[in-house]
This record gives sequence, C-alpha cells and structure tokens, in this order.
Amino acid sequence: MDRGKLRLRQLEALMAVSDHGSITNAATELGISQPAVSRLLSDLGDSLGFSLFDRKKGQMIPSQEVRFLQPDIRRVLELMRQISDVSQEITKRRAGHIRIACLPGFATNHLPEIVAAFLKERPGVSMTIEPDRPERILEWMIGEQYDFGITDGFAGHPAVESTNLEIRTVCVFPAGHPFNSLDVITPADMATENIIHTRRDSEFFSQLSKAFQTENATFNSLLEIRQFTAACELVCQGTGIAVVSELDAVKYTNQGLDFRPFAPTLPHRLSLVRPITQQPSMVTLEFMELFADSLQSFLIET
Repeated sequence: MDRGKLRLRQLEALMAVSDHGSITNAATELGISQPAVSRLLSDLGDSLGFSLFDRKKGQMIPSQEVRFLQPDIRRVLELMRQISDVSQEITKRRAGHIRIACLPGFATNHLPEIVAAFLKERPGVSMTIEPDRPERILEWMIGEQYDFGITDGFAGHPAVESTNLEIRTVCVFPAGHPFNSLDVITPADMATENIIHTRRDSEFFSQLSKAFQTENATFNSLLEIRQFTAACELVCQGTGIAVVSELDAVKYTNQGLDFRPFAPTLPHRLSLVRPITQQPSMVTLEFMELFADSLQSFLIET
C-alpha cells in the first residue's frame, strides 16, 4: 500500500502532542485549531501505518513506534529550524561565505579594514581572502573559484564581468625631502632621484616611462618591484622615491613617508571582477558595493 508523503507540519503536531499530552495544549503551541491538529495526526497515522498515541487517564501517550522515531523527528525539526534561521540571516545579508581574490598589496592594505568593519556587523558571515598576481586572479575568475576579485592590468575576458576604476597616483618620498616644498611633482623634478618602480612589463610602468620621455626627463631606475606597498616600504627606508597609488601612499604617512600629486595625471587602473555566469549572493554583492564605495575618495575626477 502506498503511503502519503510526510509533511513537516504533521511532525510538528506529533511532537507537540507528545510533549504536552493533549491536543488542546498542542493546538495552543502551534497556533492552530484543535480540529486542525487532529487532522494532521490522522493523516500522519495513515501515512505511517500504525497508531500514534494511547489514551491513559485523559493523557495522550506516544505509542512505542512513535517513541522509537522521536529522536530522529526531533533532529529533523531542529535542522529545519536551523535552515529557517540561516535563511533569514542570508536574506538580511548577515550570513554566508565570500571568497575574495586580490592583489598582494590589498591583503595587507585597505582591504583588511573594510573586511573587519563588514564582518563586525555580520557575525554569520565568513570569508576567504587569497592574494596572488593578476594572471592567477583572472584564472580563478574564469574557473569560478572565487566570488570577487581585486586586480589591475585587466584587459577584459568574456567569462568575467568587471568594474574598472582609475585611482589617483602620487609621488612618494621620505619625510623631510626637498620635494616637501613642492605642490606638484613632475618627471623633470625627479630627474636626479633614484626611482623605485613597478615591473617593466606592466601597463603602469609603460605610462610612467612615457611621461618621462614626453618631458625629456632622465629616468634613474634603481629598483623594480611588483607591489606599490613594497615601494612605499622602501621609500620609508630612504632607498629612493616612487610614483604609486594614493590609496597605498596614505597608509604610510605616519611611517616616514610624504607625498605630493604627480603630473601629468597618471591613473592606476584597478578592476573589480567577478565570474559573469555565477550569480553572486546578496551578501557578496553588498560587500562588492561597499568596497567600491571605499575607493571613491581616491578616484580621478572626470
């Protein structure tokens, strides 16, 4: 004989009557009528194929079969309550997991404070942050291994959606340097300085080199390095000067570094990327929006 499918409400009615010993009290707990509880129990008994309760001295006592099933039923009901609670937290954007891939400099600069503030307000949210080079971040986005990426030098890809931002750049130099008296620093001003710069195969180095060529200024290359944060560390040590993202420079102003605007305008192109075929969770979208907003004060005005 085919049995009907068990329904969650039937199990809730069964446990309510088991706990209270009466349909009246069970109906009050469940917020439904006594006839509704009776129907739920009747249908459940038909589905299971055995008696659910014995009546003794006005009390409804669970049958041996029901007692045998009670531990499993309680686990099912508890699991459903947990699913309901978590789903509400997800709807309120207070639960979930976000996988972020980023440039190494962001793993220690700017991103941590945004993440800390975000997680503080959402105790049910967790994150994975993986720093690596732009080429690797692109591979991860194409393979849908991460939800959100922060990269540069992104030339576009059909499997990746991007928001491209242009961050202001500045010339950074040790505190007390003669550049401190200037309002703006140009390639001509830097002609006699030792320069720390990004890798020669990067888009940013090409732009910087072109700016020096345009002004016929000497470019005294001292040290080639991938990350702006590392360049700032070296400037703080008095190793040389550099042109970097203002986003990185501001974090070192209390560590022996000063900076001034660099002219001509030389943008650091930053891309916020995600897999185009993977629908991001609500909490991921909220974090992406928050992170983009955190960069607004550093963007080149258009």
